[in-house]
Amino acid sequence: MTAAVTTPTVASPAVAFVPNATEGAQAACERLRARYGSVAAEQADVIVALGGDGLMLETLHRFMNTGKPIYGMNRGSVGFLMNEFNEDGLLDRLAAAEVTALKPLRMTAVDRAGKTYRGYALNEVSLLRETHQAAKLRISIDGRVRLEELICDGVLVATPAGSTAYNLSAHGPILPLDASLLALTPISAFRPRRWRGALVPKAAKIAIEVLEIDKRPVAAAADHTEIRNVARVDVEEDPVATSLVMFDNDHSWSERILTEQFRY
Repeated sequence: MTAAVTTPTVASPAVAFVPNATEGAQAACERLRARYGSVAAEQADVIVALGGDGLMLETLHRFMNTGKPIYGMNRGSVGFLMNEFNEDGLLDRLAAAEVTALKPLRMTAVDRAGKTYRGYALNEVSLLRETHQAAKLRISIDGRVRLEELICDGVLVATPAGSTAYNLSAHGPILPLDASLLALTPISAFRPRRWRGALVPKAAKIAIEVLEIDKRPVAAAADHTEIRNVARVDVEEDPVATSLVMFDNDHSWSERILTEQFRY
């Protein structure tokens, strides 16, 4: 799912800055451009994202499979995916940063009309009920039904990178970045009441069927790509797609995930 990678050393990397729409991020972007220069994203060696976790996720999707690493600096709220914002010594920080390759999940969703949609998820693929009616779902792993009927608000499949996001809020397990596992986590499960989810191999092919689709409509989302009225969702790790993320070497993503497990 994730792996540390080595990127070629660039003496003076060409940097593109990608800010979110907030006034603070826009102002910071202008100062950084004036100080370090900037190029168009297509010519950049490194992309510096200025914002919060939402912008970071969007930027990782945008530059998937380009070989361009993304270095985030927090101009948002939580900033779990971001490095500390500091305008000084940026080029030195980029040169010393740890680069991690993220393998996304590929979602294939079929709606009630039979139309097929695809999306990628670096955090999670989630299914959620659309109305007051609880969802009824059947879950299969590698072609074998493992849960005949799950009555719930929804269910999600999280990567190690996404295990501290929505998955954690749903009381799912935190996974180390190098774990070869996916977290399959129910959201407000009603029946079976004591089922708390499962850990499955990252190579698993997960199929989730929506039961009673007319009465209990369900939406599916791969990160920010959402499909309504799905009948079936298949989830598996994409064998080719890759995004690159950069963290300061004194506060790596692996360290953040480990620290998160000891919060109370």
